[in-house]
Amino acid sequence: MKSVLSERKTFHPSELERRELPPEAGAAVRALANEIAVTVGPSQAIATTLGDPTLLDHIDTRYIELPEAVHQAMRAPGTVAGVTVIGQLPLSDAELGQTPVDWRQAAAWAGDPGRASSSFALDITMLLLARCAGEPFGWEGQQGGRLVNNIVPTPGHEQEQSGASSTVLLCPHTEDAFHPGRANLLMLGCLRNPNRVGTTVSSVRRVELDAAQRNLLSVRRLPILPDVSYGTDFPRDPAPPVATLGDDDGQLTLRFDPAYTPLDTADHEYRAAYDHLATELERVCITAALGPGELLLVDNDVVVHGRVPFTPRYDGTDRWLKRVNIRLPRRSRAATEAEENGYGQRVVTPFRTIDPR
Repeated sequence: MKSVLSERKTFHPSELERRELPPEAGAAVRALANEIAVTVGPSQAIATTLGDPTLLDHIDTRYIELPEAVHQAMRAPGTVAGVTVIGQLPLSDAELGQTPVDWRQAAAWAGDPGRASSSFALDITMLLLARCAGEPFGWEGQQGGRLVNNIVPTPGHEQEQSGASSTVLLCPHTEDAFHPGRANLLMLGCLRNPNRVGTTVSSVRRVELDAAQRNLLSVRRLPILPDVSYGTDFPRDPAPPVATLGDDDGQLTLRFDPAYTPLDTADHEYRAAYDHLATELERVCITAALGPGELLLVDNDVVVHGRVPFTPRYDGTDRWLKRVNIRLPRRSRAATEAEENGYGQRVVTPFRTIDPR
């Protein structure tokens, strides 16, 4: 099974928790980010990973200066849907420049002081907001270890199951489901979305499963492999099996990525339970079309997300999102995950030292 969500474009804004930033609070975030950007100064060395110690020190010491409304808006989603839309940062299309064709170009442009683009300051904006929510981190094997990822349609990647795709349905999945160090929260910030391309979100806490299905899916049965954004040069043996369903104080959690799970190797009973879960995730799906300046905060332990197909133009006006992984230090996962090697993928954790497995 490679696709579990129909290509729906139905929008359900009433089902989404929404938090509004007062205009003065949104302006304060942008102003602080711009101040830090000017102080540090954009350069290729800084913009490549955003891991420069001086830049990180500014973020880590100054995010507390942001208005309380910002800190309140960035708390973890508070409903069973496990997702929150946060609006709205002040942002004009003119300040963005062209949508880059891939993440490498985006990073290069952010480090070019000669370009009339505010992407570097927007990267800092995303890190300030993510720091209010928890501990931002990156991956050594993804987008060069950059702490803020750029999600843009990329020529030649239209049909793959990754954020660089476009014309194919991006199947609902747990972000970095293959790794025990995956994010607790995922933050998506919209810079440009002219065709209102929808991001799909489905909460496991809204699905209906019987006891037998829950028991089957709570057993470590199949592995989840890294997605193509990490390349193909990773150890595959042993590939540790993981549980699809988990438990957090009596509440379901989810670890789900059908496009990178070898379901053909499972028995009929297990596949039937997995298929039922996939159908339920489709039934409870909510589709959010972010506008410029809006953020989507996703509980990655509870919610799977994806994207409806769209046709890219590659003319500099395509959809452009920023993505940040966030760790919540007080949230724990099953102790059995500590046995996993994460296929050798290492996390970049500049704000706090944690176990990188």
